[in-house]
Amino acid sequence: MQRSIRIIVVACVFTVALMALRRGVVAEPSVLAEPPTKKLRIGVSIPAADHGWTAGVGWWAKRAMAVYGPNVEWRYATADKPEKQIADIEDMMSRGVDGLVILATESAPLTPIAKKAHERGIFIVNVDRGFLEPVADIFIEGDNKAFGRKSAEFMVKKLGGKGNIVVLTGIPCTVDTDRVNAAMEVFRRSPEIKILGQQPAMWNREKGLQVMQNFLAQHKHIDAVWAQDDDIALGAMQAIKEAGREKEMWILPGAGMKDVVKMVMDKHPNFPADITYPPSMIGAGIHLAVSSLRDGKAKQIGEFMPRHLMIDVELITPENAKDFYYPESVY
Repeated sequence: MQRSIRIIVVACVFTVALMALRRGVVAEPSVLAEPPTKKLRIGVSIPAADHGWTAGVGWWAKRAMAVYGPNVEWRYATADKPEKQIADIEDMMSRGVDGLVILATESAPLTPIAKKAHERGIFIVNVDRGFLEPVADIFIEGDNKAFGRKSAEFMVKKLGGKGNIVVLTGIPCTVDTDRVNAAMEVFRRSPEIKILGQQPAMWNREKGLQVMQNFLAQHKHIDAVWAQDDDIALGAMQAIKEAGREKEMWILPGAGMKDVVKMVMDKHPNFPADITYPPSMIGAGIHLAVSSLRDGKAKQIGEFMPRHLMIDVELITPENAKDFYYPESVY
């Protein structure tokens, strides 16, 4: 009996399907079946881990790529110099990548190769250090003008609008330019803030040490150090301690390194505050590249996707430092 019922059910299903086909209700197999999806090829090109923040970038990039598993063929490379990064990107292009996620070692030398990739139809997500021409499909960065403004405003307020400061800048790129220019606008509004000197420290601890040693040798009294970067600040602090002048001045760093945030939280006299600038933004860039490309509709998605995305930055003080302290983080 049960066997008879199964035969009747199968016959009914077959009859309904046959009638539907005759009426054109059921599509042809080629329409019903999704065509095999081509595996995406995406290149990720970032600076080598020459300081804490870029080490954090690499850590977050690998975590983000792992989310997509075997669904994306990744080409990942780090570079310590623009020449190496340009060669890496050329290699990725020769291997037929569909998209590139690029955090430039320096803005100017990387712009031509990014433009070349863009002209070939390769989808580009530019993270943090912008190109000098609008060649990226999406540009994601922290608010570096706010970074410079907020840090300088804190410094002026803490100094009571009067004091001698030194300025340590970073690697030549749009990030550094925006931070420094915004800070200088604030300092210029306080004529009793005297900038004794300004030198590049390349967002590097060793360079921060060297530059600060020069400033200490040149100037007998310094009230504060605008370092704009945690690695620079730690190098500068080493120089200040070695000179026995740690009671004379304090430092304003930036980027939110866990070691510096902990010092702010513990009310270290030389580190009264910090500024956030999360290296996890590389992960957001990787996700934007995948989500834009995976359905083969990057052009349509681009019609409603903002081309410029900006992440806010926040002042870290002893009062809120616990909200920004992640001891398990690599940075």
